[in-house]
This record gives sequence, C-alpha cells and structure tokens, in this order.
Amino acid sequence: MARYLAGRGIACEVVAPGLVPVRAGDRVKTDVRDARKLARLHAGGLLEAICVPSVELEAVRDLVCAREAARIDRMRDRHRLSKFLLRHGRRMPFKSWGAGRRKWLGEQNFDQPAQQLAFATYLQALDLVDRRAEALDRQLAEISDRGEWATLVARLRCVRGIDTLTAIGLAAEIGDFARFESAAAFMSFVGLVPSEGSSGEQPRQGSVTKAGNAHARRLLVEAAWHARRRPKVSYELARRQRGQDPAVLARAWTVQQRLHRRFQRMNARGKPSQKIVLACARELAGFVWAIATDQPLRRGG
Repeated sequence: MARYLAGRGIACEVVAPGLVPVRAGDRVKTDVRDARKLARLHAGGLLEAICVPSVELEAVRDLVCAREAARIDRMRDRHRLSKFLLRHGRRMPFKSWGAGRRKWLGEQNFDQPAQQLAFATYLQALDLVDRRAEALDRQLAEISDRGEWATLVARLRCVRGIDTLTAIGLAAEIGDFARFESAAAFMSFVGLVPSEGSSGEQPRQGSVTKAGNAHARRLLVEAAWHARRRPKVSYELARRQRGQDPAVLARAWTVQQRLHRRFQRMNARGKPSQKIVLACARELAGFVWAIATDQPLRRGG
C-alpha cells in the first residue's frame, strides 16, 4: 500500500503499532480518536516511520522466510523421526545428520507393517524437506552473486561464522544498513541490548530486549557461537576472503580476536554460556554494521 501511494505522488509513512506511544489509563478506542491521536503525534514528531522495502528486497525477504520455514520443518521432522526410533529402542549413531546417519536409516526395518509404514512416512517427509531446503539454498546463492547483493554478501562472508545463507539473510532482513546512524542503533534494532529498569542511583539491567527483527537476531546469535574457538583463518574462510578489501579483512580478523577474548573472559567468570553468546552477538552486530556501511577502520576495530 505504501509503495502504491508513493507511486501516485502521495506522501506515506508506515509506523509499527508497537512504536506508537500509549498513555497509561487510556481505555477508550475508536477510529476517530485513533486518527486524532496519530495526527497529534505526527505533528509533534513523535512517530518513527519504518523503512518500506523495495519490491525486489521484499521478494528476496520472502525467499529467506521460505528457507527459514524449511529449516524449522526439517528440525521438526528430524525430531519426529528420532523420537519414533527411540520409542522402539533404536538410538541413531553419529552425532550429525550426515551420510553415515542417512545410510543407517536406510537399513532400518520393522516387523510390523504399520510400524514400517510410519517409519517410511517420517523418512520421506525428511527427504522432501531436505530437497526443498537445498533448492532454496541454490536460489539464494544465485541471488547473492548478482546485482546489489554481491558486494555486501561477499564482505559479510569474510567474517567467521557468516556464510552465504547468513549474509543474504541479514542483507534481506535489514535492507539498508546506512539507515542506522550508529552501531548502537543497529544493536538496539535487532534486540541485543539489555533491558533496563533503573531508578535513582541504582542501575538495574535485565535480559536483552528481543525487540525488532527476530530472524536477524537469531542469525547473529548463531554466528556468535564461533567465538568459542581460537581465532583462525581456515581454508574455507580464506577462500571466501580472497580478493576482498584489506580493510574488511583486518576488521574480520579483529572480530575473531575481540569475540574470542570476550567469550574467554566471561566464561572464566562463570557466566552462563547463553549470556556469553548474547554479549558476543551484540558486539558482532556492531562489526557487521561497520562492515556493511564501510566505516573507517579505527584502532581496536
């Protein structure tokens, strides 16, 4: 609707309902009262408009959402299959879902026809979702290699823990990184800053706000788990970094060093691993913003 109106010369701003200020005790809601309230807030500059994606960006975002749905479906199908086997006393070998586990599954048979049919149904569902995810992966990889996506995705892939799917996912969910005036603003957008309920001279911070884009936050958190390992440029990472700007490579190396040091320090203090990785994800978000917006390299990253 916003693009339709803008195309006809009508100024239009989209405001998220959750960002509209609400007065405590206001229990009367009508369309007329809402219109007056929005008009007053807009005149006072108290409404913050969201970024309306372009047609192409929205299309890629839909494809990323389809890939995320396939990931969730695959996880559910794997759980259903593994629980079915556990009910019948069969524990799957191997730690990961690789070729070895798939071969073992193909060798399983049940005496009862009904159980064999149930097993085949679970296995077929898993095969279907695997093929669906692979097809979406190929399409997203093709998109990431062309047009406006290529440069941003290639730069983000220089960071350990961020490969094609994570990079294109962040690019599609965020759109224009330059709309955030600082790294702190981007961290807040993805909901990785601590909540706060301070009063007087007693600061009181809680868990992260989890406001904003949940998918982008999940991608950053998953990438931040790589901070557990020592800084290292593996063969695969070196291949992704080949031909990139030295400033980007220097910042990518700083990311590894800074996040690993933070992980080690917090771990030595006995902090829970989930809290540690959230702190690392918050710092990683700042580096991602700096790389995406081509910020000048400063001392310390």
